[in-house]
Amino acid sequence: MSRPRFWDPDGTKFGVPTYPWRLAPDGLATRAQLRAAGLRPGGQAIAAQILWRSRRARGGIRAAYLYRIDHAKPVRPMTPGKRAALTKAMAARRTCPNCRIDAGYCIPRSLGMCVPCAFPDDEQRAA
Repeated sequence: MSRPRFWDPDGTKFGVPTYPWRLAPDGLATRAQLRAAGLRPGGQAIAAQILWRSRRARGGIRAAYLYRIDHAKPVRPMTPGKRAALTKAMAARRTCPNCRIDAGYCIPRSLGMCVPCAFPDDEQRAA
């Protein structure tokens, strides 16, 4: 039986220890997995990577970087100033620049305005 294509636990071929999909050792996690656990990498270097083939990727290969869980730090708490800034930013994304009304959803960038402003004729037909 041959070994998997991306099996390089020593890092000789890829420069960093590399594992195929779902075969990474315990004690390593991706950024998303750390975040779900309430942790962040905290400035540590990449400990390993996972490589897999994907039709979506430009070169046909995708990568996920792994960090050591024992070196991860807790996520910084949200400050009142940061929370206020995020609230203002989300309000700006929901406000139509044409009619200045809060649409209740993020304005599509493809339209640049709320749906009723983008398609005013559709409202008259629906009524």
